[in-house]
Amino acid sequence: MVNSPLLELLGIDPAIIFGVLLLLIIILLIMLIVAMVKIGNTNRRLDSFMRGKDAESLEETMVEIIAELERLNASDIQKRRDIKRINDNLMITYQKQGIVKYDAFNEMGGKLSFALALLDKNNNGFIINSMHSREGCYTYIKEIVKGESYILLGEEERQALEKAIDEEDLMEDLKEFKKLDEKKDRIRGGKAKEKEE
Repeated sequence: MVNSPLLELLGIDPAIIFGVLLLLIIILLIMLIVAMVKIGNTNRRLDSFMRGKDAESLEETMVEIIAELERLNASDIQKRRDIKRINDNLMITYQKQGIVKYDAFNEMGGKLSFALALLDKNNNGFIINSMHSREGCYTYIKEIVKGESYILLGEEERQALEKAIDEEDLMEDLKEFKKLDEKKDRIRGGKAKEKEE
């Protein structure tokens, strides 16, 4: 065996260098096999994606997908406008109700008389009082503005009004939705400005 003056100068045994190089070759061979397997998997996926497609038809598919996304975005915007309009309309509809059934006259039983309060979000609305007697049925209506009546209310009418005012406000959920919608619009607006720049 020929000894190298360099190896003798460094004091390294050539068998150690040979062993290190052999280990390095084995590691590189394993890495090559792993890389070839990954490339094969990628090629199979690419082949299945491109099967039956050339570059032109693939471009057409991508244009169709982009057009569909634009249609969906336009539809989403329209639906948001519709929901906003519906929410605005709901703010002025009668959302709260309170009803009290009672006996208007001592000789009548069965609680056939009632006081019904219907209020909107701002506690504006009316109270209908229907009193049933043997001679007939009498119905009265009283306007309610901001939870109060300018006409003196009977005990049952006052109870119906209190029930309506105290009723759970169902519009709070819609307000939360509106806040989220506005936040999303602000974010969308910021992204649109970035694209313009």
